[in-house]
Amino acid sequence: MRDIIYKNLDGCHSYRQIKDVVGSIELKVALTSERISSYSIPAGGGITYNYAAKLVDERIIGLLENLAIEQQLAEKYLSLADGEPVNTGENRKVLHHLMRGRIAGDVVFEGQDLWQFYKSEHERIYDFSQKVHTGQILGSTGKQFKTVIQIGIGGSDLGPRALYLALKNYARSQKNEKLVALFISNIDPDDPNDVLSAIDFETTIFILVSKSGTTQETLANFEFVKCKMMEKEIPGLSPKQHFVVVTSKTSPLSKTDRTFNSFYIDDFIGGRYSSTSAVGALVLSLAFGSGYFQDLLRGAHEADKQALNTDIRKNASMMDALIGLYERNVLGMPATAVLPYSQALVRFPAHLQQLDMESNGKSVNRYGDPISYLTGPIVFGEPGTNGQHSFYQHLHQGTDIIPLQFIGFTQAQSDFDVSSDGTLSQQKLVANLAAQITAFALGKEDLNRNRHFSGDRPTSLLYSSKLTPRALGALLAHFENKVMFQGFLWNINSFDQEGVQLGKALTSQVLAGDSLNPVLSSYIKLLT
Repeated sequence: MRDIIYKNLDGCHSYRQIKDVVGSIELKVALTSERISSYSIPAGGGITYNYAAKLVDERIIGLLENLAIEQQLAEKYLSLADGEPVNTGENRKVLHHLMRGRIAGDVVFEGQDLWQFYKSEHERIYDFSQKVHTGQILGSTGKQFKTVIQIGIGGSDLGPRALYLALKNYARSQKNEKLVALFISNIDPDDPNDVLSAIDFETTIFILVSKSGTTQETLANFEFVKCKMMEKEIPGLSPKQHFVVVTSKTSPLSKTDRTFNSFYIDDFIGGRYSSTSAVGALVLSLAFGSGYFQDLLRGAHEADKQALNTDIRKNASMMDALIGLYERNVLGMPATAVLPYSQALVRFPAHLQQLDMESNGKSVNRYGDPISYLTGPIVFGEPGTNGQHSFYQHLHQGTDIIPLQFIGFTQAQSDFDVSSDGTLSQQKLVANLAAQITAFALGKEDLNRNRHFSGDRPTSLLYSSKLTPRALGALLAHFENKVMFQGFLWNINSFDQEGVQLGKALTSQVLAGDSLNPVLSSYIKLLT
């Protein structure tokens, strides 16, 4: 392996060559049936990435490949997987890939094989879940659990919630739903009040998730739930027997006697990358059984291994990352929309919003030096076809050109469908997806300028036959790896999040009654 050199994007010779390219392709001319069939890359888990409707040709792809080589994307990925402390802001390893299986050598920390640690925590979760399902573990009043509620925020909520919703209908169609899962995240008391209003505390198990054990919102909701539970005055009801915790071994929560079991992660698993750790494993295994979660891990591991390929034409996440950089830094496009044509992925864009914007919303490089080029885009999205009746007007005819990432599946997760106007609902969904990609690419000439569509609006498509646990795992890992590669390209640290700390610190000042600066004091007066 070559010595790894970290350098800014604008210091790359290959980047300057890309910037010198004059003009881009016209999709109205370039987008042929041959191009659509050939511009595809397997992405693991049965998922395929198609980039035929992107504004790139072989010349641009060749230059992007040179940039990938110059910025040593494959080597940096392997270095991360080998346990090098690539999180420079916190001097930590980044090991979410290891949750899914080894892709490099052994990773040892303080004499502990971390793969064995992660694997053993997963196995403890599988055993615990099975005992809950079979009634070997019961609530404090002797009743079997029927509901699981995860209490967490940020990465402890967005990813696990998105994955649960993505698999809920699939599990029901397979008659494999074990427990109904609900989530509490917001410190707004209306959130826990709403969730708790419709549950039976005697048959509910709560998962408290905080790696640090000090997350303000999560601890406040922990106390909220316990008080609400005791308010019921149910004979024999004991909160302790209804709470388990996911945290680090060094956190205050690992030593509490207020929960009856603990499962562990460590500092090498960032919150927004933690869905395949105990943070997601416990709630998904309780909801669906451990088999689904193991299939999800398999799909993610397939995508992780595929991302090692040094040929970008065979590496879906690397190609996606490079094209995204071209759109952001060369074409100056400000945002990316993620548009799943699957209601099951209703919260997946919200998870990707955190994953991408918290990781790559940076203005200094990995050494803390200011940079002078654009980094991560704004990310938003909504499932189709709902989004078509919301913000697609802007996407089609707005003054900003926004790259689009469509996600689609040939089959629905549910078996039941109804024909109307001669076609099934799933057929209508697929037709809408294909039509939108075509409309964005080709546009429409019209003498009435209000009905004119310029076209040449770039899209990609991630697709598979059905959204299964394995496909979902690959989809999750594809975007995680895309974000990682873009961070390497921009020479930023994608694995810390100092941008969330300042507001937290000021909040603590308010709640502690410390002296406030005049601006903060003025806003407090407005709101109280």
